Amino acid sequence: MSDGARGIVLILLANLGFAGMDAVSKTLTMEYSVAQILWIRFAFFAGFATVLAWRRGGGVIRQFRTTRPVFQCARALLLVAEIGCFILAFRYMQLAETHSIGAVFPLVITALSALWLREQVGVRRWTAVSIGFIGMLVILRPGMSVFEPVALLPLAGAILFGVYQVMTKVISRTDGMETILLYTGWIGFLAMSFFGPFEWTWPDGRGWGLLMLAGLLGSIGHATVIKALEVAPASVLQPFNYTLLIWATTIGFVVFDDLPDLWTVVGAAIIVASGLYVWWRERVRAGTPVTGR
Repeated sequence: MSDGARGIVLILLANLGFAGMDAVSKTLTMEYSVAQILWIRFAFFAGFATVLAWRRGGGVIRQFRTTRPVFQCARALLLVAEIGCFILAFRYMQLAETHSIGAVFPLVITALSALWLREQVGVRRWTAVSIGFIGMLVILRPGMSVFEPVALLPLAGAILFGVYQVMTKVISRTDGMETILLYTGWIGFLAMSFFGPFEWTWPDGRGWGLLMLAGLLGSIGHATVIKALEVAPASVLQPFNYTLLIWATTIGFVVFDDLPDLWTVVGAAIIVASGLYVWWRERVRAGTPVTGR
């Protein structure tokens, strides 16, 4: 199996893990606060980042050294807010609906890369970004009786995640992966330590099992993404990130008996098509074959 094929298989498995984690999180929101779920989740993340940094060598404490600690902390807190938006959305919305709206984040990244990082984005990609946001409006249907304000939660999460990804692109120019993961995990855990214990509901055996499963699936998902990026370029893997929407829809149907309505499907198709076009144009402009070979 080629490196590209291995990377694709790994990113598919990572997205399956993330979809499973979201299904567990949706179940947990019926009994536990978002703060408690986040606290446990970032505890697992911090542990995962520490073990990874230790295995890579060089000393865990040394891996915390960065020339931009404030930027690192702000980026980590942004991720906490983003995940919180999605977990809260899972309490009220279907997995498929939430991820359909959240799928606009690659378009947010493209827009922010042009506005913040001054990367050159042509008319065609700006048009695709605009069409993608039209797809989002198809799902939200503002001004109509079917519109629910809670649908703004995954939209806020997608925007926050887009900003987070751009900040990751910036900080990766000076800091290594281990440093980035350590700050992400530990700052998130410390931040939620101010809230999690005060909104704590003591879990029963099933609750502990689900909380640990969510943290485990998230850690495995992140580890698998890292491995995928080690064996294949990000530009090859990007289109397959949309399979998260497929996994979420499938798991949502199997576990919760939920299926998205027609407008959600149409809007999601527009968003995904726009995102894939933006990816293709970026590959063309970079002079990289779209096959990834």
